[in-house]
Amino acid sequence: MKTGVQATASSVFGLIVLSAVVFLPAGTLNYWQAWVFIATFMVATIFPSIYVARTNPAALQRRMHGGPRAEARTIQKILITGAWLGLFALLVISAYDHRMGWSSVPAWVCLLGDVLLATGLGIAMLVVIQNGYAAATVTVETGQTVVSGGVYTFVRHPMYVGNMIMMVGVPLALGSYWGLVFVVPGVVALVFRILDEEKLLTHELAGYREYTQRVRYRLVPYVW
Repeated sequence: MKTGVQATASSVFGLIVLSAVVFLPAGTLNYWQAWVFIATFMVATIFPSIYVARTNPAALQRRMHGGPRAEARTIQKILITGAWLGLFALLVISAYDHRMGWSSVPAWVCLLGDVLLATGLGIAMLVVIQNGYAAATVTVETGQTVVSGGVYTFVRHPMYVGNMIMMVGVPLALGSYWGLVFVVPGVVALVFRILDEEKLLTHELAGYREYTQRVRYRLVPYVW
């Protein structure tokens, strides 16, 4: 119950911050794309978090313990800091794009962006459900084992697949094409994070090397 309350409080606080980051650069509350975006984000995060809090609170705790300070490896601190700054810039520029009218994005594309956002968040939450050790930090815990079923059958890092889909969906949901520019550095940060993470997992997680031989692709099937 305590974990559920913490997760709910964290989600509410996150939504307040998210709303400020979006509406302040937009300079208006008359921004239907932002309202739908925030509603989609809320539904796709709060309700699944409540489910995980009831079924596997330890997994939810791992997901809540994230950020640059939580990372033990210096390279990961740098990468996460860059990724957070990139996400912040993506949100701000997308909202400012609405204010300046740089992009003319059809409503159906904005709604497609919301679908991508929900899909990305849904994949990330599915990963947490299927792998209780899917932490927000790069680490190997005592007793951790390799998870090779479910979404891990297709790629080695399905959590980051969800993140990548979400990054594409956010600017479209907010009605911006210019925000897509920040998807590129975001994906680059994910690539370097994965490469460093796999070094750790190969050396410290029993069975991971064999898993990489069975599942060849890290992020995109038949690509990489």
